[in-house]
Amino acid sequence: MQGLKIIVCAKQVPDPEAPTSELEVDNIQMKVITRGLPPVINPLDEAALEAALQLTEIHGGKITVLSVGDELSAPVLRKTLAAGANELVLVQDECFKDLNEYSIAFVLSKAIQKIGEYDLILTGREGADWHSGQVGLILAELLGIPAVSLAKRIEVSDGEVTITRIASNGLEVVKTALPALITVTSEFGELRYVSLGALKSARTKPIIFWSAKDINVDPTILKKRKIISLFKPMRDRKCTIIRGETPEEISKNLVNELLKVLKTFYPGRYGE
Repeated sequence: MQGLKIIVCAKQVPDPEAPTSELEVDNIQMKVITRGLPPVINPLDEAALEAALQLTEIHGGKITVLSVGDELSAPVLRKTLAAGANELVLVQDECFKDLNEYSIAFVLSKAIQKIGEYDLILTGREGADWHSGQVGLILAELLGIPAVSLAKRIEVSDGEVTITRIASNGLEVVKTALPALITVTSEFGELRYVSLGALKSARTKPIIFWSAKDINVDPTILKKRKIISLFKPMRDRKCTIIRGETPEEISKNLVNELLKVLKTFYPGRYGE
């Protein structure tokens, strides 16, 4: 095999590490806003990129990073080029706003068809925003290729890929023919350190921009995600001081106080 052609699907998300004090909920547009904080690349998609980089270090090849959205940040996604990706394709159009998982996968499939031949498609197991974990597997179905989820190790040999994946009772080893799609877990490891020099160098590297028209997507067939309600949970904290003259009395009073709380959640279950 003369090098691997790998496509990494990377999503732009609000920073999952942002403090909750910096988060606001826009009840009109139904989205979470991070005040003064730029978006980031989905951490699990960064793990997928790291997997691709490790594979090309062994086998050689080319890594194309692909992202879909309505307001993509080129400076944020350039990090993938700084880390070692060879090509960055941003598929951006106003009609891609608030797409549901199937429509996102559909747009990705059309972009991948335009990119051309590939051996592997790597994605994170899920996005850090909605945590649905559906897009990768739907994408594989649309492309008609095998999919393996929850990978923590990937090995390629003789036109086949062997995946060690996370299972409910331990690990599984799965083998399938190429081309294939694999979703990667955080178990694979974080994206390698990207130096300031590499980030500066990436600013001069070209980015490919495509619209819906460029990949032959009819906006009228795309389906939107409909959010019924979005809110920031309120924390109701109460401090109760348990008093008593002796340790035994304090213990008894503590039990009584806990029973009061339990009766609130499970009325009729706990006796007097």
